[in-house]
Amino acid sequence: MIAEASSATQAPSRFRAHHFETAEQQYAASKLGMWLFLVTEVLFFGGLFVAYAVFRTLHPEVFMNSAQLLDTRLGAINTVILLFSSLTMAWAVRCSQLGQQRGLVICLSLTIFAAIVFLGIKGVEYSHKWHEGHLWASQYSSGDAASVGGFDRAGTFFSIYFAMTGLHAIHIVAGIAAIGWVLMRSLRGDFGPNYFTPVDTVGLYWHLVDLVWIFLFPLLYLIG
Repeated sequence: MIAEASSATQAPSRFRAHHFETAEQQYAASKLGMWLFLVTEVLFFGGLFVAYAVFRTLHPEVFMNSAQLLDTRLGAINTVILLFSSLTMAWAVRCSQLGQQRGLVICLSLTIFAAIVFLGIKGVEYSHKWHEGHLWASQYSSGDAASVGGFDRAGTFFSIYFAMTGLHAIHIVAGIAAIGWVLMRSLRGDFGPNYFTPVDTVGLYWHLVDLVWIFLFPLLYLIG
């Protein structure tokens, strides 16, 4: 049985690129490429986290007061939604490895649905901030700043808030597109025990997106 399984994995596949000798080699290269891409994404977000740390150190009272203007309840709901989506994405990878076609399609669909709900809630938050006038620094006048606890740099907090959550939202949209592509291929029956690389690599990307939010939520909503 072991020999047969090994032989099946090594067998030529219509999904294996010509420059790879085996399916294992293609899988390892794809996994490495995705990890390298994720490192660049971490560095990308890292710059914003550094900016947050610097400005919060310079103006701690402004950040603490401005954070109170965010809706912690909506932020917490979105956190639960993304954690759920991470579970369904991991389950989708497992279903693809086991050849469970129906489970794969359901899990990918649930992940996309959760991502759309997340964006919808984030849109509600953005709408509230827009109507309340809590925008980025250049949109603040001295009178507006005074309404936010009397600190003239409250716009700095919201500049960082919109930059960090906005960039994260863009990654959510990219994730929906990538998972949607995997879902369409799943409906064609492309994935199974011998080939599940796209599901696995897209899953890694989605877990990073979820992980970034796990840091954003306490920093912006709880700590301020």
